[in-house]
Amino acid sequence: MTTELQEIAITEEKPLLPGQLDPTKEAEIAARILLDHGQVGHSIETPYGLVHVTIHGSPKTRRPAIVTYHDVGLNHKSCFGPLFRFEDMQEITKNFVVCHIDAPGQEEGAAAFPVGYQYPSMDQLAEMVPCILQYFNFRSIIGVGVGAGAYILSRYTLTFPDTVEGLVLINVDVSAKGWMDWAAEKVRSGALPYLPGVRGFGASTNDELYAGTELVQTYKENISQAPNLYNIELFWKSYNSRRDLNIDRGSTLKSPVMLVVGDQAPYEDAVVECNSKMDPTQTSFLKMADSGGLPQLTQPSKLTEAFKYFVQGMGYMPSACMTRLSRSRTASLSSSYSIDGTRSRSRTLSQGSDPDQTAATLPQTMEVSC
Repeated sequence: MTTELQEIAITEEKPLLPGQLDPTKEAEIAARILLDHGQVGHSIETPYGLVHVTIHGSPKTRRPAIVTYHDVGLNHKSCFGPLFRFEDMQEITKNFVVCHIDAPGQEEGAAAFPVGYQYPSMDQLAEMVPCILQYFNFRSIIGVGVGAGAYILSRYTLTFPDTVEGLVLINVDVSAKGWMDWAAEKVRSGALPYLPGVRGFGASTNDELYAGTELVQTYKENISQAPNLYNIELFWKSYNSRRDLNIDRGSTLKSPVMLVVGDQAPYEDAVVECNSKMDPTQTSFLKMADSGGLPQLTQPSKLTEAFKYFVQGMGYMPSACMTRLSRSRTASLSSSYSIDGTRSRSRTLSQGSDPDQTAATLPQTMEVSC
């Protein structure tokens, strides 16, 4: 029996030896790998100075970018790192490009501003956002902000509503703040006056749950040893000089909004007041138990699940896997209005709930305690 041998030419899709690729093609592949799996930092010029931005993932033409903005005393890594590194969050990040904004002088390794430097106001920080979107050619965004960052994204949305598809606002305070309030909080907190994140951990009735944790201790050490404390103080002073956003039911944020706050956390009253001024057919209110002042750090699993519901409500990721909130015996959703403005019944999600059916039937506005 004779066996015929055929000569087959095999061409490597990617040569093993570097340098065998066309330099242009090699650069394109490297850039694609970096965008898909890494983070790329950019310094963008704006009318009010340079702003540092970090991009994670590759842009999706038909989907908005997720744009984050951190609180005072933090940067994008310390404010959002645990949340966006959380395992279940990867289902979201693989479907959207994520754009992390660091307020001027707040990024890692930032040089201290010179004495007398005029730090941008909250309004000016919001006016920097269009420069960032134009730089990356983002047509629309889903904003995720904490504290001062939530205020900045709210201010931006009021000015440019057509570019915002949704907002997740954590610890938002849309009211003006005076120096008397600042002094009162300084006395009450016993912490550095310009670190609301530390105050958030230190002024909650859940202190005993968090005060000794490695997360909080690491956070406080990072802040106390930060080389740019002067920059942080400038950002804090700008935040405490903010104007009232004058939000009410007649002139409020038009896009879907999810308000988030820890149960009995320092910002709870401010977020509850903000909720009362929002359009009830467009707003969800998530009050998280056992989360302290920074729920995105202490309860990333619950916040990720809620974020998935929120994104699904905007028509994205219909097949996303839902597990935690839908199976929780304590996740109670009480709805006052449905998506078309009609009143609907309260809903309690039990352990036997069908996640897909629940996600499809949930009204747009809800109050969640979990």
